[in-house]
Amino acid sequence: LSEYDGELYYLGIQTDISADFHPPYLGHKVIVEGRVSEQPRICGGIVLEPVKISVVAELDKNCDTILPVDERYQVDFSPRPPGPSGGQLAFQNAPPAARAVQAPAEPGDAREFTINYAFDGKVEGPNAGDLGAILRHAESSGATRIKVMGHAGGVLLSNGTLLQEKAGLAQARAEEAAMLLKAGGLARLSFEVAWEPPSEANGMDDWQTRRTDVVVLP
Repeated sequence: LSEYDGELYYLGIQTDISADFHPPYLGHKVIVEGRVSEQPRICGGIVLEPVKISVVAELDKNCDTILPVDERYQVDFSPRPPGPSGGQLAFQNAPPAARAVQAPAEPGDAREFTINYAFDGKVEGPNAGDLGAILRHAESSGATRIKVMGHAGGVLLSNGTLLQEKAGLAQARAEEAAMLLKAGGLARLSFEVAWEPPSEANGMDDWQTRRTDVVVLP
């Protein structure tokens, strides 16, 4: 949950570090990018969907609220029970549709993948699935080339504040993605690594500008 301007918002539940959603941290502000949905409130908070969050690295002592357990609120859709996961990835307990196995790629099949990031961030736990999908496709399709294009951009907050990502982040993201893919077993392939100038923020889905596009080619 996160509070803003006197209103409480539901962001998501804590599952595993590999899950698409990773909760904010106590003692830190969080950048929340989302749309108000028509779903009923969850745990007393307005539901944002889709939602992307980015934890601000600097400590903020104002972010110190711990909400007590409230029996009125029950979460019955968690993919695993509370407590340590024992190393079990969140998606292993997901519904069958979320665990659908991708059909083997045909030789000569080209495909584009996208790696998204938190604000000012690079690869984190939730990106493990993205990188794994790229590796599996490259290996099964007999790929020989990979194009990597890094992107960055700002975020326009609802109060009119414009936040800009760190300089050089598009290049750093592209180079990191290429390095991780090579280390994952694709070093024999030809890599073309490039990046673009930061995109302008408009307050609408700015999170989509924080990405690396990877094209796997025959």
